[in-house]
Amino acid sequence: MFLLKTERLTITEFTPDMAQAVHENSLDEDNRRFVPDEVFETVEDAAETIDFLMAQYGGIDGPLIYPVLLNDGTNIGYVQAVPLGGGIWEIGYHIGEKYTKHGYATEAVKAFMPVIMARIGISKIAGICLTENIASQKVMEKCGFVLEFRGMDNYQGEQREICRYWFENE
Repeated sequence: MFLLKTERLTITEFTPDMAQAVHENSLDEDNRRFVPDEVFETVEDAAETIDFLMAQYGGIDGPLIYPVLLNDGTNIGYVQAVPLGGGIWEIGYHIGEKYTKHGYATEAVKAFMPVIMARIGISKIAGICLTENIASQKVMEKCGFVLEFRGMDNYQGEQREICRYWFENE
């Protein structure tokens, strides 16, 4: 069982009873704007995705996505490592809108990166976001990612202006 604890957060594995919270956390405007493929319009959609994600936990092929909970058990979002191909992995994260602006994403990513990178055997991980997603850029910078590219590139099947960051273990 994957379990990470920080001062304020618990990062663990999904369970079927988290579908309602996953659905609710996915509906905010930033999620719709920046990662529309991670919006679950119904609890059933969220439950189906959770079932798929739970099946991934036995291996390291990915995607490897874990819920972020407050230490009182409240589900506030997720962190993830997703393979892009060619041995390259990308970090991802989302904190539901009513829980943002408290540093939870930064805290979760800082705790998650060294553990997940060791588990999948990589020393470098990408972070990619739309240039208009200033909050995501700030999280990556606070977590030690270095900006490598800013410009037009493929983002979820469309040409969009992105920022690509890299984090490398030393």
